[in-house]
Amino acid sequence: MTSSSTQARPAAEFPGRSVPSLQRPPAPGVLFACRTFAWRTLIKLKYVQDHLGTAVVFPVILTLVFTYLLGGAIAGTPGNYLQFFLPGVIVLSLVASSMMSALTLNRDIATGMFDRVRSTPIWQPAVLVGTMGGDVLRYALTSVVPLALGLLLGFRPDGGFAGVVLALLYLQLFTFSVSWLWMFFAVLIPQPTAAAGVVNLLQFILLFGSNILAPSQTMPGWLEAVVKLNPVTHAATTTRGLMHGDLSGGDLTAGLLACAALIVVFATPTALLYNRKQR
Repeated sequence: MTSSSTQARPAAEFPGRSVPSLQRPPAPGVLFACRTFAWRTLIKLKYVQDHLGTAVVFPVILTLVFTYLLGGAIAGTPGNYLQFFLPGVIVLSLVASSMMSALTLNRDIATGMFDRVRSTPIWQPAVLVGTMGGDVLRYALTSVVPLALGLLLGFRPDGGFAGVVLALLYLQLFTFSVSWLWMFFAVLIPQPTAAAGVVNLLQFILLFGSNILAPSQTMPGWLEAVVKLNPVTHAATTTRGLMHGDLSGGDLTAGLLACAALIVVFATPTALLYNRKQR
């Protein structure tokens, strides 16, 4: 009786206590929600070794292995090959790094984290937008590490500082575009193991079916035609042209069209599949 009568007393009888408001707090805004998921992505650089390893260790190993083991056989000397290969290895590292957030989203959906987010009063696409926005810093790190190593090894971009900056900016756009491809399969395939298998297979085809490792002109005619259809080929050609200052208008147009095609083909279906999972 004492307990129930105490709970029934009005708040005025307890002047020293604050009575919590029954008014519902306002829902977080779009910018706040996107910033939260972007920060969640950045935190993983510190606590998830796969993300940091893909951003830092992987590009260093690729640069050293291909330059000194294959460079002499392909271009005569490692130094000559480095001039051709370094812009390509940056593209390779970024494409490999871009799938990490997609696989993380797939695991979130499979483990129930997605259901918890879906029950909150936030702008639901913030999960996709914020995650991809937070990847910008990781992509920048993945770009700068092999570039710095290449400069130490003797890489000299003929396009100068401006050409390198433009190339890195273009790579941010291309990596954002190709991320929609991985996001599409991350949302489409429910099992994490199956999603990882499909994404890794497609990544292998895109990377090694391109002109990253060798010029497409040295390939058989049928293979050269296939390689030229690969968006990664256009990204590597655009990056090389910007860094060395010899980019043609046609190559720049092809590089930008490759980005636009990836966004148009995969962004809308990914958003539709993601929204369907919320019903």
